[in-house]
Amino acid sequence: MNAPTPLHALAGGVPTGSASAAADSDPQETAEWRDAFLSLLAAQGPERARYVLDELARLARRQRTGWQPTLNTPYVNTVAVEAQPAFPGDLAIEERLASLMRWNALAMVVRANQAYGELGGHIASYASAADLFEAGFNHFFRGREGTGVGQHRGDLVFFQPHSAPGVYARAFLEGRLTEDDLQHYRQEITAPAAGAQGLSSYPHPWLMPDFWQFPTGSMGIGPISSIYHARFMRYLTHRNLLDCQERKVWGVFGDGEMDEPESMSALTLAAREGLDNLVWVVNCNLQRLDGPVRGNGRIVDELERLFAGAGWNVVKLLWGSDWDGLFARDLTGTLARTLGGTVDGQMQTFAAKDGRFNRDHFFGQTPELAALAQGLTDEQIDRLKRGGHDLVKIHAAYAAAAAHRGQPTVVLAHTKKGYGMGAAGQGKMTTHSQKKLDDADLIGFRNRFNLPLTDAQATGLAFYRPAEDSPEMQYLRARRAGLGGALPRRETACDTVPVPELGHYAQFALQAAGKEMSTTMAFVRMLGTLLKDAALGPRIVPIVADEARTFGMANLFKQVGIYSSVGQRYAPEDIGSVLSYREALDGQILEEGISEAGAIASWTAAATSYSVHGLAMLPFYIYYSMFGFQRVGDAIWAAADQRARGFLLGATSGRTTLGGEGLQHQDGSSHLVAATIPNCKAYDPAYAGELAVILDAGMREMLVEQCDVFYYVTLMNENYAQPDLPEGAAAGVLRGCYVFDSYKANGSGGMEAKTPQGAMQDAAGRPAVTLLGSGAILTEVVRAAQQLAAEGIDATVVSVTSWSELARDGVACEQRWLQAGEGGRQAEAATPWLAQVLAGTAGPVVAATDYVRAVPESVRAFVPAGRRYLTLGTDGFGRSDTRAALRRYFDVDADSVARAARGLLGRS
Repeated sequence: MNAPTPLHALAGGVPTGSASAAADSDPQETAEWRDAFLSLLAAQGPERARYVLDELARLARRQRTGWQPTLNTPYVNTVAVEAQPAFPGDLAIEERLASLMRWNALAMVVRANQAYGELGGHIASYASAADLFEAGFNHFFRGREGTGVGQHRGDLVFFQPHSAPGVYARAFLEGRLTEDDLQHYRQEITAPAAGAQGLSSYPHPWLMPDFWQFPTGSMGIGPISSIYHARFMRYLTHRNLLDCQERKVWGVFGDGEMDEPESMSALTLAAREGLDNLVWVVNCNLQRLDGPVRGNGRIVDELERLFAGAGWNVVKLLWGSDWDGLFARDLTGTLARTLGGTVDGQMQTFAAKDGRFNRDHFFGQTPELAALAQGLTDEQIDRLKRGGHDLVKIHAAYAAAAAHRGQPTVVLAHTKKGYGMGAAGQGKMTTHSQKKLDDADLIGFRNRFNLPLTDAQATGLAFYRPAEDSPEMQYLRARRAGLGGALPRRETACDTVPVPELGHYAQFALQAAGKEMSTTMAFVRMLGTLLKDAALGPRIVPIVADEARTFGMANLFKQVGIYSSVGQRYAPEDIGSVLSYREALDGQILEEGISEAGAIASWTAAATSYSVHGLAMLPFYIYYSMFGFQRVGDAIWAAADQRARGFLLGATSGRTTLGGEGLQHQDGSSHLVAATIPNCKAYDPAYAGELAVILDAGMREMLVEQCDVFYYVTLMNENYAQPDLPEGAAAGVLRGCYVFDSYKANGSGGMEAKTPQGAMQDAAGRPAVTLLGSGAILTEVVRAAQQLAAEGIDATVVSVTSWSELARDGVACEQRWLQAGEGGRQAEAATPWLAQVLAGTAGPVVAATDYVRAVPESVRAFVPAGRRYLTLGTDGFGRSDTRAALRRYFDVDADSVARAARGLLGRS
């Protein structure tokens, strides 16, 4: 049988004196260089030493030696023992509190799953992160004191979602949640009947609007959001809207979450902007759901290289205070080298095993390591803490991060997943899914953390809250009082922003008199006027993802400027142009470059400013509509959860209006997705007047009435004649549709008397049809109506501004009808708006859009009985061609609409 491979070889470790010694062709010369450097460091200090190293590095590059500096530092704590600040709290009390949090979080999850095994939940994540959270709660995370002058408005804290039970456990001790609330973890529907508040699975502001601030349950959304919130705070400060200089953004995330593209995509932006108000704490417990994050490597090393390369300050928090003596006695550096050469898969095994195993298999690798462990018992070895479980080390790392200037900081905290769960879960491959523990495991957990519980209380999963006058409770309250109050806590109070009268900025759109323009052009013109309004203008946040010129917004560059945290350090090539590219410290436009993920994160930061900062802002993010819901739909969903207020403008919308751009750019489905978001009001206006009414209503609903909704409005780049908005149409525009015009067989246009519902003929006995159209295709519908009138068929055109609002109205009517009961059902009260509008028209109905047919199909149930209903849409992939060719291809041009109408009437 072959001899077993040494652990250091399995782990990629290098035994002392082997590889490094073999690579050194002149050890004596190397030693002289080392001695010279140490002498320099001792005599002239670190600053001079860094300068000399930089000079040597520059020299090496000039001589083309091929030398590249490593971005990894030794596998030890960044903050040296001698640099640690004195711990400012009562360590014993804080450790007891952390243990209580762990217990109550565990009890909450296990009780829920004993009652209903389908509920799920997570124990191991918070078990690993509890001390990381508690150090922040007790010493760093500032709450909102108020919104008055001199009052701190609070830090922004993004919590690792799987650790939500721990945040609930703390709120329970603070008296913000009751025991009944904890008993209804993940039972939000049934909780109210028991007089309790249901606790959401993860941070969800929509479900717990007074508690959670930021939704982080979808991996990657929290990290990118935290960056753009930190940048938006700088934006508010630089524009003199709100002083955010004393506030920080903290994010506690998982190492597995760092694999999400959204987690990594904005790292360079944070560094480029010098966001030293941003601190990430990455909980490196080395495990994701299925197994190790980097079983054959080291995630801490990988993340250190990544963050350092992106320009972040990196603070490694790897080993607890119990290791300090071992490192001090390790004169050869063997301990640090061996730890740094052990891959995470092996480190996970060490976490899952006991002290005896670790003595034999870790410290037993070399005589030097064995000698270091000689004075330790197996129990002491078992209790050697990783840095993320030592409150003193955590405080030191956080203090260094908070004090650092000029860069964002990441704290890479080494922890054990399932810490304290023993054989039931600590370091186990399956620990992420662990939701139940047996009696022995519960008693073992009780003993491990010295909890004041009897055996019966432990096995009965009793929640524990110390007496109100206990040292623990007094300390808990005092620490939070000193930091401004409880966290997380979501506020909603903000100022009301007056909205100018519609005619002030949109008269040209309401009375367009046939002038040709696109709805995009109309929007930009209205936006430019709104930006000049003394009250509303400064609150507007225009956002683009490198498409401002495409949308005709270049004139705004000079008017309000593009935000830059350093101003403009160059003379732009087009400085003499009225469309010159002007960057400014107080610039208003957020130009995000080619990053829809970044742009929507900026939009969310602005759209939630009313809650996060107590300052209402109004973001307008305009983009290619195909790159909205389809590309960043998850982020939009999270913004909806966060109760965002603002406008999303899907420009160049529709499958046929963008012409030559083809399959990837042509949007035929955004309205289908938008309809699935409950607090999103989606509109597809065809005309500038309709657009003006929608913008006005949205601003008033969000800024004056302060409703938790946001608007999605699609815009077109096609120029066509813009009619005046028909008198009395505004209400219909907002409800989803209105009668635009009627085209009579005698060639006359204009409204006429109502015709019998469902009739194939109008009141004059002529064949009749009703045509519904929206957005870009409404112009085709109008031409189809004119064709039909010329053929002797009366046609009524209904402009549909929102299919989703019509569908929601119809569903609401059905619900009211069902809830009214047999005796109280009133047909009139339960009649959908679409049915009311169609009651004044005649004939079968043809509905045409520039989107997939599922969009107009969503209102089929609300077409009056007896009326045939045919939908036309742009199902399938887009193509590159002219608009006319595309509309013929998809059968949504005027000829196709007219042909469909004839077919319904039985005419060829």
